Amino acid sequence: MKLRHFYIVCATMLILACTSRLVSAQDIPADILAHARAAGVIRIANTQSSPPWSLLDDQLQPGGYDVEVAKEVVRRIGVAKVVFVADSFKNFVEGLKVGKYDLVMNDLTPTPERTKEVDFATPYGVEDFRIFVLSSNSDIKQQADLKNKKVAVTTGTSNEIWARANLRQSDIRTYDNGGLVFSDLGNGRIDAVISSHFSGMKYATFNKLSIKEVGQPLTYQLSAPAMVKGQRALKEAVSKAINDMIADGTLDRLARRWVGSNFDMVGDIHKALQQP
Repeated sequence: MKLRHFYIVCATMLILACTSRLVSAQDIPADILAHARAAGVIRIANTQSSPPWSLLDDQLQPGGYDVEVAKEVVRRIGVAKVVFVADSFKNFVEGLKVGKYDLVMNDLTPTPERTKEVDFATPYGVEDFRIFVLSSNSDIKQQADLKNKKVAVTTGTSNEIWARANLRQSDIRTYDNGGLVFSDLGNGRIDAVISSHFSGMKYATFNKLSIKEVGQPLTYQLSAPAMVKGQRALKEAVSKAINDMIADGTLDRLARRWVGSNFDMVGDIHKALQQP
């Protein structure tokens, strides 16, 4: 009887596990674009905590360059409404693969590793990555000075990928929240942060931190909309929308509003596409 009871319990646990998996899994439409047009809504992921690309405004609504680009893309691909889903960089790829959202538009770089997992449309953004230290720091002036230093990055971002590949003699610290990275820089828990110029300066202003960027740009990185593989119609429609926004000046207009009045978004995208 005990052995029979054991088998019954095991069988029950297996059924419950399988049922739980089926209930929690979300079906991904064969044609996400057609489904979104019919439903009148598309879900787009962002962190809502990586200014100037994605943030919450004074009314606690999603805002920023990526958010405004996403809204315009959605309008141009013929979907009535966009719902923004807050998530972290480390979850973006897996979130797409399980159908948690339909697109990711939040400063996500199409790295070789990511392109094996998901597809990317035409790039719509670019930024340069820098070293940030306290204003009082006189020891770190360039990349070579990061040896044996505690260097912080945001988990799952392209700056983490770059840091792990290029700062092998540094102590890499990862943070899920980009804001906490700069808070810990300010209170001395870490020695340096690898971040984009824009994000670093925004956090410095918002948190009233006495920090500075040092050295030359470490790398230039593009950002592009990401989607689950095999969605040809969605990829082509989003790429066309972005190419049209480049041609008619919309991208530059949004960049001047959110990133900087003198920022040449389209010109810098072309430069980044030509770098090795």
